[in-house]
Amino acid sequence: MPKLKTKRGVRRRFKITKTGKVLAYHAGKIHFKRRKRANTKRKLRQKQILATGDAKRVKKMLPYA
Repeated sequence: MPKLKTKRGVRRRFKITKTGKVLAYHAGKIHFKRRKRANTKRKLRQKQILATGDAKRVKKMLPYA
């Protein structure tokens, strides 16, 4: 059986921790920046842990991560 290919776009956007959680960037970081508070923009810079259902889908696209 041939090797499974990694989805390149997913590889760039997500990171899998050692415990198996999937980290992703927050949405809404770029659009309408002026009307957002500084505190909100600061929080959007950090990565968030994905929900379990989404994480399973991402892990399928990253077979060797």
